[in-house]
Amino acid sequence: MLREFKRPQKLMGNAFEITVVSDNENLANQHIDAAIDEIRRIERLLTTFNDESQTHLINKNAGIKPVNVDGEIFGLFERSLRISKITDGYFDISYGGIDKSFWNFDRQMQQLPDPELIKKHLKLVNYHNIILDHHNQTVFLKERGMRIGFGGIGKGYAAEMAKRLLQNRDVESGIVNASGDLTAWGNQADGKPWTVGIADPDNAGKPFSYLNITDMAVATSGNYEKFVIINGKKYSHTINPKTGMPVSGVKSVTIFCPNAEIADAMATPVSIMGIDASLNMVNQINHLECIIIDDQDNIYSSQNINLK
Repeated sequence: MLREFKRPQKLMGNAFEITVVSDNENLANQHIDAAIDEIRRIERLLTTFNDESQTHLINKNAGIKPVNVDGEIFGLFERSLRISKITDGYFDISYGGIDKSFWNFDRQMQQLPDPELIKKHLKLVNYHNIILDHHNQTVFLKERGMRIGFGGIGKGYAAEMAKRLLQNRDVESGIVNASGDLTAWGNQADGKPWTVGIADPDNAGKPFSYLNITDMAVATSGNYEKFVIINGKKYSHTINPKTGMPVSGVKSVTIFCPNAEIADAMATPVSIMGIDASLNMVNQINHLECIIIDDQDNIYSSQNINLK
């Protein structure tokens, strides 16, 4: 008899949960172990905190010399820069120079960072200055002090790779949930499609809507997860790479698409670009849909979504 086997696990600094549908508990646990190992492998690849990681070496050699990387990392760079182009730079992996140094979203933060300092650091945020050499498979950050980080795409990439690994192990149904960014394939143990709840930004524990999905990824970006309130104004943890300031005006964005990496990467720019520009962009991209909730609780959705 088919059952769902779930395991929560802290990975990449986030709460992951892996679900597989199987009729064999022992085998299901082996599959989940393999998926966790795969996510840990990707974490080692992408982390900036380990002196040995290629990401760290690229940052360390910014403005000095190109760094040779393996094919997997190079591919992630290529796809990240493509998303930067599509989103007019609102997705930018070179944002690493601003977010950690100025915005610490623990509740101790009492005042806004110095705008002049932000302006100075913003000069380092420019995806055009990430130079890829296909022939030598190298990555070079043109300016000294530039920093890249895969925070906007890494979770989705890890979820997508874990899903592929499970599918290669003949797991026909399952979910990889990376702290709310999830990818689901197949059906539940009872044969029905997976049901996902779209979080209510004012009450994160209660969904405001449910959608049935299969072979689909969902990513949510919301100001209810991490934020600070300074002088009565709420600042979300999503930083606009063009201003260095947090986003305001949008409470939450939910992206749907078949690929978890793309869903994760698109959630950030859609929450920054402004509602009209975002919907216009999403409506032009095949197999990409979104739901946006603004600060006044107005709900906007792309053209192929029917909320029930």
